[in-house]
Amino acid sequence: MQRLLNDPDDIVDETVAGFLRAHRDLVRLSDANPRVVLSHGCGEKGRVGVVTGGGSGHEPAFIGYTGRNLVDAVAVGELFSSPTAKAFLEAIRAADGGEGVAVLYGNYAGDNMNVKMAARMAAKEGIRVLTVVANDDVCSAPQAERGLRRGVAGEILMWKVGGACAARGASLEDVQKVAQAAIDATRSVGVGLAPCTLPANGKPNFEIAPGKMEIGIGHHGEPGTDVVELLPANEVADRMLEIILADHQLEAGDEVCVLLSGLGATPVNELYVLYDRVESQLETREIRVHRSFVGNYFTSLEMMGATLTVMKLDPQLKELIDMEAESPGLTVRAKS
Repeated sequence: MQRLLNDPDDIVDETVAGFLRAHRDLVRLSDANPRVVLSHGCGEKGRVGVVTGGGSGHEPAFIGYTGRNLVDAVAVGELFSSPTAKAFLEAIRAADGGEGVAVLYGNYAGDNMNVKMAARMAAKEGIRVLTVVANDDVCSAPQAERGLRRGVAGEILMWKVGGACAARGASLEDVQKVAQAAIDATRSVGVGLAPCTLPANGKPNFEIAPGKMEIGIGHHGEPGTDVVELLPANEVADRMLEIILADHQLEAGDEVCVLLSGLGATPVNELYVLYDRVESQLETREIRVHRSFVGNYFTSLEMMGATLTVMKLDPQLKELIDMEAESPGLTVRAKS
């Protein structure tokens, strides 16, 4: 394992320290908890706060989406591990401006447990908390059991929509409602080509044989649905899109937002090769891409592969996706 590390046990704290130095114009550290990152606008009076959190190793998720018109406070976990209930609670406290806090997070056991604990503790302090749990990973459970699906890169679009809605002065209930609508309209699928290595272990946390690829893989190496021969890029894109379209109610004339994220080790030029095929295939179905994001948005250390996310847009979601936002991981400018 050749990595840019000091002590593997210190990597999360050192990541946060470097992140704060690099993006001090947008973010700051909580005075109450060194594992909570805040936007400069966090806790603005009279506005609903937006909180998320998750394990490290997925940068720019989760801390990278702290910023203007996005997420107000992020609880930081160890590598591939949930933040503590205490960290979520401190994030909720910091984000509360008197109108309540929406906690928008992914469907993982540790996150579910710790968010619920933090929400109960916040309620005892008089802070209203509502939650939305992302479950956009198509391959992690059948459609009839969608509540069991993992949250993956679709969380980013949920944060974008929820943060925009909160910035417009919506009520807590309305922020929850639109964030839920966003994740309900979103499907994702991942493809892995090579594993990642947790620094403290020094060895891959799963295996993919040379010349093979795994379809439906999770961001922590959770097993996918198929291990097949490595395919040309166009065929990989086709397989990913077929999985999403089979699960999604998309028709000719629909508009979508597409996010294609690398998993950490895939060169960005290869992501553009995939994206070209994805959009061209959507065009053949008369489905229009209104806005796209291509790059490393939700990674998994140095895993090789990509995640494709498609959100079906209605007028409200389209307007909120287009609202200007600025964070280290995502900046959206108004369309000309």
